[in-house]
Amino acid sequence: MAAVLAIAGLLVPFTQIASASTTGRTTPSTGGPKPSIVLVHGAWADSSSWDAVVGMLQHDGYTVYVPPNPLLGISYDSAFIADFLHTISGPIILVGHSYGGAVITNAATGDNQVKALVYVDAFAPAQDQTIGQLVTAVPGSCVLPPANLTLVPFPGAPAGVADAYIKQSVFPSCLANGLPTSEAQILAATQRPLSTIALTQKSGVPAWQTIPSWAVIGTADHAIPPAELLAMARQAHAHITMAPGAPHLSMISNPGLVTRVILEAIHATT
Repeated sequence: MAAVLAIAGLLVPFTQIASASTTGRTTPSTGGPKPSIVLVHGAWADSSSWDAVVGMLQHDGYTVYVPPNPLLGISYDSAFIADFLHTISGPIILVGHSYGGAVITNAATGDNQVKALVYVDAFAPAQDQTIGQLVTAVPGSCVLPPANLTLVPFPGAPAGVADAYIKQSVFPSCLANGLPTSEAQILAATQRPLSTIALTQKSGVPAWQTIPSWAVIGTADHAIPPAELLAMARQAHAHITMAPGAPHLSMISNPGLVTRVILEAIHATT
């Protein structure tokens, strides 16, 4: 971890920001229309995980959409989000958390409306990489040991595929470390499952090859090791901001910082 922080210090200096509202009231630097912002949640979560960030962005006058991520696999989920993007007119800033990063990486490919990608504690796969490969590339992830998961069958599932939940006893220390215990327990109880097929499907041509990218990385992420998050962000040539002490859910623990990075992406690209 010391090595990760040392590298991060060379990339982007970090300033803790309680609110981003003071930086977001101006229009984009080009004087054009404000972009719409689409936030895509990750596995074991739902759209409410973005609530604090949504409030800050709306306060600054932005139109924000938080569509549900079906969590049925990269192919289906990316097509679902791509179809949603096609209903929006004008420029778009596309943001993904965790597994949602893999979804936006595929959903935005070839979409000229998407001006920036923002990865929040998120996967940013290259072509043919899988989530299963990436989450185990660096030791230490809490999400894949079988003892930490509950697998539940669902109707129509392909052979060998199930819904995966993080055990409620594990969830607070795995995904929500640092959050108040009561909040972590609620998140554990209300989590949405991820289809295990999502772990093995290969990612397609990545949108970050042609779309500028930003990344927020919590240094206390127990779900995706920070060293792996940093490697993926560098692979995507992203502008990297480290969030010292933040868990996997940095948009909940550090919403001001996450909002600030989204605003940076807006002002740099629209």
